[in-house]
Formats: sequence, C-alpha cells, structure tokens
Amino acid sequence: MSDLFFDANLLGELDRLQRQMTNLFAGFPASLRATRFDAFPPINIGTTDESVEIVAFAPGLDPATIDVSIDKGLLTISGERKRIEPESSDETRVYAEERFVGAFRRVVELPQPADPDKVNARYVDGCLTISVGKSEASKPRSITVQ
Repeated sequence: MSDLFFDANLLGELDRLQRQMTNLFAGFPASLRATRFDAFPPINIGTTDESVEIVAFAPGLDPATIDVSIDKGLLTISGERKRIEPESSDETRVYAEERFVGAFRRVVELPQPADPDKVNARYVDGCLTISVGKSEASKPRSITVQ
C-alpha cells in the first residue's frame, strides 16, 4: 500500500500555475512563445509606424547562403552553418563544442499590416536585419475634424 497522498486542491494549484505561466508570457508574440529558447538563430522582433523589424543573430555565416522568404504571412529564415576546423596538427582533439553547426530554419508569423512586397534584408557584423514595410492602410494618420 502506498503512503502517497494528494492534497484535495492539487488540481486547483496546477490550474493556478498554468494561469501564472500564461500571464508571464502574454506579452510575447505567439511565434516566439512556441519556440525553444535555444533555437538558432536567436531573433528580436520589433515594430515602428513604418515597418516590422526582425534581427537574427547569426555570426559566422556567408550572406549568400542565407535564404529569406515570405509566404502567407510567414517569414522564413534558413541556411546552414558550417563547421570550422582547427588550424593545428592531427594531434588536436576536440573535447568541447558549444557552437551550433548544421542546417537551421526559423519561421516567424508576421503581423497583419506587414506588406510582403516591401522587404529589405541586410547582413552586417553577424546580424541579419530584415525590415518588412507596413501597408499604407495600416499606418497611423491624422484625421481632420470638420
């Protein structure tokens, strides 16, 4: 026979914990909440009145090997990060590797006002910066009261 007893309010406590976790992550876009924290490349997403700004931190990549595409409101960043071999003799043995190596793919859901025809991407100092313009109808404007 087991000596394990559950408090009658265990399910209530689990429900409370779930509500607290939901509130904790409520400010993040759904596309970021759904990804692992160790996903590559890590990204930041922000917005201005004119555009949606995405910065992917991907040092050590050749810009020609990075693929950026938009389809049905989803921005996809993909590519492959190659292994860097040490420049020493055959006697070198690796005992720790922390640098991500291999194919990667990140998909970000863009907000409704993003215009897929207004995209600019540049790679500088290990950062891929993607700017997606907003549609004219979604931009703030002043309305004259008559």
